[in-house]
Amino acid sequence: MSKKKLSIIVPCYKVEKYLPRCLDSLVNQTLKDIEIICINDGSPDNCLKILKDYQKKYKDKIVIIDKKNEGVWKGRKDGIKKATGEFIGFVDSDDYVDLNYAELLYNKAKKENADISVCGFDRIDLDTGKLYSREMCKSEDKVIDIEKDPGGLLELNGAPWNKIYKAELLKKQADLEHPPRILDDMMFLLLIYLNAKKVVFVNRSLVFYMVRQGSIITTIKKEQVESTYRAMVEVRRVYEESENRVNMLKILDAMAFLHLGVSLMFRLSYDKNCNLKVAIKDNNKFLDDYFPTWRSSKFIKLGYVIKNKSNFKLWIVKIIYKLHLFRAFLVVYRFMIDKLKIDIKW
Repeated sequence: MSKKKLSIIVPCYKVEKYLPRCLDSLVNQTLKDIEIICINDGSPDNCLKILKDYQKKYKDKIVIIDKKNEGVWKGRKDGIKKATGEFIGFVDSDDYVDLNYAELLYNKAKKENADISVCGFDRIDLDTGKLYSREMCKSEDKVIDIEKDPGGLLELNGAPWNKIYKAELLKKQADLEHPPRILDDMMFLLLIYLNAKKVVFVNRSLVFYMVRQGSIITTIKKEQVESTYRAMVEVRRVYEESENRVNMLKILDAMAFLHLGVSLMFRLSYDKNCNLKVAIKDNNKFLDDYFPTWRSSKFIKLGYVIKNKSNFKLWIVKIIYKLHLFRAFLVVYRFMIDKLKIDIKW
């Protein structure tokens, strides 16, 4: 099979209602030299039939992997093995993309000789079509030189679907023996960032991320938290064994604070059965044990924040942490989201 410019991996599970819209946005991309690798992850609905119908019509574009249900992590890995593209991207099957999505991201990456190309996205209510927010659209001239200063990675959203990556990054990406039950997108990205050198941006919203009512916050089970901690320890070991460990371990510790210290605790705050005081205490101990520089990270210090004009919100939360006001902060933050419909993205 000849090599394509871009492979787009689309995991599919129980999305028959939304899948045609997603596929329509992909088969009609202005960048023609692409392949769309669709992973039917044991979906019990009509996803496979829909995929086969599209494959008949677009034989040169649609590739189907039909497999038993093993989850998104394994599905992405299967898609990466199959991909022939120079670059690889991911699109969720209930979302859709701008028709220029592939061309703009690919051309930007090629022009700048970048490992990762990032675009903006819209968060849209799936039922009403209401625009919640437009994000990552103010970084057109920004370049993250990871070897010189990886701190800019803290500014990237923790999802893989508004980015494309040099295929070699994903082909040699480390795997986890125990992928996490939650925050898997974030850890998937961490394993990509470890070997990347340059990130560039397209200052346009090209991905339409559909938010399902009731899916933003759900009760987190104890075993899900435990699996997240276990997987992050695995990620840490991968970093420790990497030739890039000197440059990357400290940014990993800062990432652990952002995603475990802030995001995970925020989600746990919605669980009525969770003793949040104990959860935060346990979380701090976990970070101290496995990510020892999180408290002193230069990437969250005021001097760095001012100089680089980035990570300001995370610096504020770090101060709140030091003042032992984090639980109160979570109450205020949830009020802003639930009552005022104002959400601050970290």
